[in-house]
Amino acid sequence: MKEATGIIDVEAYYRQFAPMVYRRCLYLLRSEESALDVMQDVFVQVLRFRDRLKDQGPSSLLYTIATRLSLNTLRKKRWESLPEDIGIRDRAEDLVLGKLLLDRIFLSEKPDTRVIAVYHYVDGMTLEETAKMAGLSVSGVRKRLKKLQDQARLTGEGYHGQA
Repeated sequence: MKEATGIIDVEAYYRQFAPMVYRRCLYLLRSEESALDVMQDVFVQVLRFRDRLKDQGPSSLLYTIATRLSLNTLRKKRWESLPEDIGIRDRAEDLVLGKLLLDRIFLSEKPDTRVIAVYHYVDGMTLEETAKMAGLSVSGVRKRLKKLQDQARLTGEGYHGQA
């Protein structure tokens, strides 16, 4: 699906993968309008970075971008829906502490372990489905998730002990 210049053919990606990307966004966002907006943003990102992307595993790439942009949209909507005068500082502190905890948990993990965790724990994919999306073996996914659980347990214990 590369053009003669070696750059990804975004139009061909759109024709082939837009329905999959839309379904992913709709599943996460639960709004047709938001899903359409984010789906478009996914392909805008591909267009912006197409000279840096490889034409390998396009469905996984697009699925990952759709997931990240959808989750960002949900975070933004959640933040915007908070009442201005009730508990914003407490809520902001919880968000920051939660992010710091997640960053500590994922610090020693491979970069794509976050994506694997979202596929399995957030999206509810089976180990087999997660392995297919991540391009790993089921055993590889199982090992990564086990290591992540152990790291989360250790980090959580240390985190609670610091309070």
